[in-house]
Amino acid sequence: MRAINFIHVRNILIRTLLVVVSIAMGFVLFRIHQIKLEVDEAGNRLNLEFGPQTTLVYDSKGRVISSLFKEHRMPVMLENMSEPLQQAVLAAEDRRFYGHNGVDLQRISAAMLANVRRGRIVQGASTITQQFVRANVLDRSRTYGRKFREAWLSHRLEEKFGKKAILQAYLNHVYFGEGYYGVQAASLGYFGKPASEITAVEGATLAALINRPSGWTIRKTPARIRDRRDWVLREMYQDGFLGAATFGTAIATPVASTLATEQQRAEKDPLLAMTGPYFSSLVHEALFEQFGVDRALSGGLRVYTTLDADVQKFAEDSVAKRLAELDKKQRQGAPLQAALVAIEPSTGYVRALVGGRNFAESPFNRATDAKRQPGSAFKPFVFAAALEAGFSPGTTIDGLDGYVPSAQGAYLPGGEHETDSTTLRSALVHSSNRAAVHLLQRVGLPATIDLANRVGLEELPSVPSLALGTGEVSLLNLTSAYTAFANAGVLQPPVTILRVEDPDGRVIYRGESVGRRVLSESTAYLMASMLADVVNHGTGYGARQAGFRLPAGGKTGSTDDHADAWFIGFTPRLAAGVWVGFDQPKMIMRRGFAAVVAVPAWTGFMKAATVGNKPEWIDAPSGVSHIRRCRASGGLANEYCELTGEVDDDYVAIGRGPDTCPLHSSTSLTATPAPAVAPTMTISFTRPPQ
Repeated sequence: MRAINFIHVRNILIRTLLVVVSIAMGFVLFRIHQIKLEVDEAGNRLNLEFGPQTTLVYDSKGRVISSLFKEHRMPVMLENMSEPLQQAVLAAEDRRFYGHNGVDLQRISAAMLANVRRGRIVQGASTITQQFVRANVLDRSRTYGRKFREAWLSHRLEEKFGKKAILQAYLNHVYFGEGYYGVQAASLGYFGKPASEITAVEGATLAALINRPSGWTIRKTPARIRDRRDWVLREMYQDGFLGAATFGTAIATPVASTLATEQQRAEKDPLLAMTGPYFSSLVHEALFEQFGVDRALSGGLRVYTTLDADVQKFAEDSVAKRLAELDKKQRQGAPLQAALVAIEPSTGYVRALVGGRNFAESPFNRATDAKRQPGSAFKPFVFAAALEAGFSPGTTIDGLDGYVPSAQGAYLPGGEHETDSTTLRSALVHSSNRAAVHLLQRVGLPATIDLANRVGLEELPSVPSLALGTGEVSLLNLTSAYTAFANAGVLQPPVTILRVEDPDGRVIYRGESVGRRVLSESTAYLMASMLADVVNHGTGYGARQAGFRLPAGGKTGSTDDHADAWFIGFTPRLAAGVWVGFDQPKMIMRRGFAAVVAVPAWTGFMKAATVGNKPEWIDAPSGVSHIRRCRASGGLANEYCELTGEVDDDYVAIGRGPDTCPLHSSTSLTATPAPAVAPTMTISFTRPPQ
């Protein structure tokens, strides 16, 4: 009976075990089938993407000025990686790379024996193909399922793309520490040279970093890096990649001696590039807006800008020098700030931009984001509106001691050199406040504001004091507005980005400026002529005293409380604007006029930036004629006016010239008329009234 029961129980157990085994086998087969389907699906999606790529920003001469990235990676083709570099990585990571099909069974066997002998994992057996699959397709879990997927996908990857393509992708993807992804970024960052120029000892150093890129670093653990590097060199020697002499020299070379100097790194490594930080930041923001943050940071864009790094250096040096000089006159407290913008009038290209004394301390861009009162630097637009309304540079405006009505009551501004009567040219040269306010009243606020809007100055207050620059503007916009005077009345809006290319070289954005006429050619030329007198004889004369000799025009601007100092000036080829002040407006210094504060910074920059430029000036358009004007009457000089010696050269728009002088005639003068004097092109510089 007991035997029968035993047999019965045994049969039940056997049947149960068979059921359990069947279920387990079914589950295993199901999982294998499921994994195979997953692997097949993943295999169909296999690609050789390198990972996020660095966006590089270039200046107008092709020099890298800044970069944007999630991972600093600059992919290059395999043929642009030196043979010693490739050999070093293969010797260190996968010496039979060209002999297996994605999985190295020989290496797996050797690694298993070594690990068993040591009682722990001391060797890995992953091929380069497996490493790439693990990093790009699979997760980091340590399961047999993942290992199966890894092996299967590695085989599929090699079938689909081939060895060279996989090696190229791997070398562009792998991390080398200190923020460098891929051999090109690492080569430039560590050695100051491209991957195509890497030597055997440098290649072995890079290969040594792959194993422990975060734990070991060249600069902090050079001894460990050297041990690993020397092992790689021995492997290269044993594999026949190095001759005995080359091996001996390489292994005796200290790691530190192969590294680039800080100066070389600064010149070659895009990770460290930051020329014109305020300008670069402006470009970065434009890229984020145009392409989105993710693409800007990881899309490998190539951004070509208008900046000239040499001109930028001149701008930074001039601002720094002037601030250092002014600092000596300041009490302790908030630092004085300054900004400078340089624009090419014919194109609108921004060639230099300084937004403050130190970007690291204060990234706020005072050239673009700060809006301050321009003071007298706004006056040229009042005078331009007057010329458009029919006035001429020699037109006399009188009654300047009379009060001007305003919403706040009768108004009469003060000034340094005010008279009851003056010509437009003289009023601008000496920056007459009263002449500007009266002229605005005669031309009208709407006409003046309309002209200011046309040149890019917007949101201005409709008040009489607008003539004195009580509206707020940015330095970039004000400098841009002045370029219309230098460019025959055509305004080319400021441009910072010329074009953007994707990693394949396709142009995906163009930033060319579309010019528009904002002033007549005659008005632009006459204003340039008047502003040239400001530099030659007026408030901008400090530029001549400091040795700037090219023909130029410009205008100073100071606020009543001396909290803002401006100078905007131009030659036919370059316009530049300077602003100096505190972030929280307060007096810069006692009697801190722009002629004293801002003009020296402008002059220092322009002297450096225009070296080699020809002494050319703007050609007179057909709508402008040269005249001789009687200084006493403001009328067209006759032969008798010439006898007085009180006659000036002037220019007027054709059809808008003055009547002949009524003061001088044969009855008022008995001397023989002097012969007519032809105008000359000589520029004379005289000291302005103090």
